[in-house]
Amino acid sequence: MSETEQTAQSRRVVIVGAGMAGVQTAVALREQGFTGSITLIGAEPHQPYDRPPLSKAVLLGTAEGSAFDVDFEALSVDLQLGREASGLRPQAHELDTPAGPVAYDVLVIATGAEPLALPGTEGVPGVHLLRTLDDAERLRPVLQRQHDIVVVGAGWIGAEFATAAREAGCAVTVVEAADRPLPGALPAEVTAPMTDWYAQSGAELLTDARVASVEPGTVVLADGRRLAAGAVVVGIGARPATRWLAGSGIALGADGSITADERLRTSLPDVYAVGDCASFPSGRYGQRLLVHHWDNALQGPRTVAANVIGADAGRPAEPGEIYDPVPYFWSEQFGRFVQYAGHHGGAGTLVRRGDPAGASWSVLWLRDGVLVALLAVGRPRDLAQGRRLIESGARLDERRAADPAVPLKAAAL
Repeated sequence: MSETEQTAQSRRVVIVGAGMAGVQTAVALREQGFTGSITLIGAEPHQPYDRPPLSKAVLLGTAEGSAFDVDFEALSVDLQLGREASGLRPQAHELDTPAGPVAYDVLVIATGAEPLALPGTEGVPGVHLLRTLDDAERLRPVLQRQHDIVVVGAGWIGAEFATAAREAGCAVTVVEAADRPLPGALPAEVTAPMTDWYAQSGAELLTDARVASVEPGTVVLADGRRLAAGAVVVGIGARPATRWLAGSGIALGADGSITADERLRTSLPDVYAVGDCASFPSGRYGQRLLVHHWDNALQGPRTVAANVIGADAGRPAEPGEIYDPVPYFWSEQFGRFVQYAGHHGGAGTLVRRGDPAGASWSVLWLRDGVLVALLAVGRPRDLAQGRRLIESGARLDERRAADPAVPLKAAAL
């Protein structure tokens, strides 16, 4: 090991954010041989936990929690919980917290995203968000009491919560300002059949419906309708949790994300960003991506760890140090397993596989004949094969790709 590598291995790495991205960064550093000190700082007092079960097993009471199976002591990771980052002073290489500053040689920002609140509902009793373990634990007795529930927002989290609430026996009304579910995620021709999923589950979906105000026990819509609401759950999106970085000089995008480079380095020296709080330039898709999904928080840390360990300005990037994934996520809603891989923005051709009114179907997006994205409903094999085809840049025969009886890999040219 060279003197430079030895110096790199003795540096102090501080990771702020103890969710999936932060925890996996600590794990990846050790797995890749980093021997310096690692401090992992989390704002919540709970042992670091996985978030997807919050809208499923934890919410329904079939699981008490979802703590990561990570032995931080064995990894020699200094875990500091209940300590929130309040500022960053890059010139001093210090992270500010209410308990005092934390010095770093390398800082990894993994603070995730924070849910958007519905304006005017701050302090109104019975209004909930669903992002943290505490949120899920507050909502669990609400479902057990089988309240009438109004869900604001028919996005991924709204659909998942509505699913859980119906399973618990609650009357559920979902209010969506747009004319369809998932308006910001998928085009109208793809989401149209999903509208029926709500009614089939016994939930009522109100589209083109805006919330004017929320009163205790009632949601008032802009058209005057009043909806009984023993509880209101708001799922109208999230934004990167980066407001604490104000005044640090770090470069942020218009969406509030930290604008990391292809190695997940920020504009500040010795500072990286990973997960929901950071956007990155995708060579594959020719644009900057902000991916608020679990797989991004799982995969990105490996790139961060490789770059922290191999940091040596001016050296060409090695395999594993450039981050350009095929984005992936899944959602369980209304008895269906929905998976998505890729990025369909800019795709010119849409190909359907199967009947969207049925239990299983897929949608493919092609750009100049190349598969760039895939949505699979109840067709996990399509997703697995399609993800590999996207990664390889495969061109598809549209006619064969549209036949659900033909394995997707067999449609590659």
